Amino acid sequence: MSVSIDITGLAPERIDVVPSPLAELGTALHALSEPAHHPGLQGWTTSVSARLEPCLADRLSEADFLWRTTFSDVFMPFAGVPGQRTLPGATLTEDLDLLDKLSDEQFVDAALEFTCQLSYGSPGHGRLSDPRTRERALDLAAARGAHQVRFTQRLLDDPPTMRAWFRELMEDCDEAFFADTWPRLQHQLAADARHKKELLRHKGLREALTSVSAAVSVDESGRTISVDKVVEGRTVTAHGGLVLLPTSLGWPHLMVLHRHDWQPVIHYPVASPGLASPPSVEQLTRRMSALAHPMRIRLCRHLARGPYTTGELADAHGISAPEISRHLSVLKKAGLITTRRHGRYVQHQLDLSAVSRLGGDFIEGVLR
Repeated sequence: MSVSIDITGLAPERIDVVPSPLAELGTALHALSEPAHHPGLQGWTTSVSARLEPCLADRLSEADFLWRTTFSDVFMPFAGVPGQRTLPGATLTEDLDLLDKLSDEQFVDAALEFTCQLSYGSPGHGRLSDPRTRERALDLAAARGAHQVRFTQRLLDDPPTMRAWFRELMEDCDEAFFADTWPRLQHQLAADARHKKELLRHKGLREALTSVSAAVSVDESGRTISVDKVVEGRTVTAHGGLVLLPTSLGWPHLMVLHRHDWQPVIHYPVASPGLASPPSVEQLTRRMSALAHPMRIRLCRHLARGPYTTGELADAHGISAPEISRHLSVLKKAGLITTRRHGRYVQHQLDLSAVSRLGGDFIEGVLR
């Protein structure tokens, strides 16, 4: 599974690497609401949470569906501006000003992303004008809780008021903690953006995307970017551009904005060793499937203790050597065992480092 971006005809000058203060604020809010996703930020999230005024904390709790389980595209309004060539603002104020360039329908669609709408990558359905679509939005919100229903009702009834509400909430967050955090992050993100631009200029898109994450690749024709994720999606750059958007607080999340008729964005974490060589969804599936068989679990018990030959394992488990070989082949293809020749014997052993990373790899994979 993957999200693909058709970049046919995309000129190098239409590829930009630039940070966004509003997107980083959204990532900060996600980290505050889901600290377990970001163990490396424990000190920062604890410090910020402890000094939040109760009133602001309550308001954030009422709106956290915009950034907790789904990172709403309202944090990247530049991507929705007609023409698909607008870049993020240099300041939070400039980023928030870009919200005014979105139509009410665009803003409503992006803000209702928490309903897990199936139409994300396809044309919208007129929630503001179509009574049936409007009712469907309220039904989906009801499954998420009372806060979401109230928010959705207000959003559908009066989008301009909700735009102002969102802007005020972000400005209050800036005053409370983000204005102190952003200057430090801005330098790191700007440095990473410069590095990616140099790679683009001197080594090309393939090299630059490899430096973004091993989960991002370009096909042989150079016309399609694929981002390995546990979701399916597709978008095109068409006559617009492509934005690579670095985040300092976002690891392990690697996100792709592929909303219909919006500029494609790859939102990637910087300075994240854990994402240097992430396992693909296919690799994760293969490893979990390999360990789902009871005989292979029993073999792993032996192989974790030391190296064994096929014959030794066959004797220990009372089954034929060819059958043992078939199980070992599955484990080897999954990258869970190593093999070495010792004289005329071939010995197999469990790769403890690969197995010990399996839980973390799974979490990274599903969060990515």
